[in-house]
Amino acid sequence: MNPTLKTANTLIAAGLCLVGLTACASQAPTAVPSSYLQGTALDRNAIGVTKRTEFLEINIDPMTSELSLKDKARIEDFVRTYRVKGHGPLIVSLPETSDNSQLAVEAIVTAREIAWQNGVEYDEIAGSSHGADSDASEPMIMAFQVYDAVKPDCKSMAEYDVADIRSNNEMPSLGCSIRTNQAAMIADAADLLGQRDLDQGDALRRKVILEKFRNGDSTASARSSAESGAISSAVN
Repeated sequence: MNPTLKTANTLIAAGLCLVGLTACASQAPTAVPSSYLQGTALDRNAIGVTKRTEFLEINIDPMTSELSLKDKARIEDFVRTYRVKGHGPLIVSLPETSDNSQLAVEAIVTAREIAWQNGVEYDEIAGSSHGADSDASEPMIMAFQVYDAVKPDCKSMAEYDVADIRSNNEMPSLGCSIRTNQAAMIADAADLLGQRDLDQGDALRRKVILEKFRNGDSTASARSSAESGAISSAVN
């Protein structure tokens, strides 16, 4: 055989081998799920978020002229819950069908006052009405939106073959219990949907601090003569 032709055939064969090896290297082992090659164990057990409406119904007594102390306490507890994890406006709905229309209106006024006393601004309260076509006396209704964290669906360890080590990777259950614990500890699941809106900073105060920093001055507030860090010896 011609030496030149023999060399060319050898180079072609070597090239085909390299192509074959490259193709094999670009494919993941069959025992490894594709999800293992993306993200982390925590990404495979994400916490879900659901939105629901929290309701409170206050019955309108036809024989009284004001809400009972128990009903006022229920409204206050409901408002405090809204302050902690409520989103959107606080809905206060007037019953259009009532056996005591005067108390129904008074209940709306009382609910708004209780909300304001507990830190809810009037512009955060939205009025509404319901029960126009009802044949029975309707209650006053308060409502707001709330988000809940949904823990991942962790399978039982009995469903996994712990003896199968072909993939040499962590088990699919890894991280699921961590996410379950986190879902139980999250105060407001709405934080998982993104950052909250922040108010504008104090530009004037920022300018004062920046000037002090440039001049090498202390940026801390000045201590008055009435302030002292001395430890009292009265109980010694």
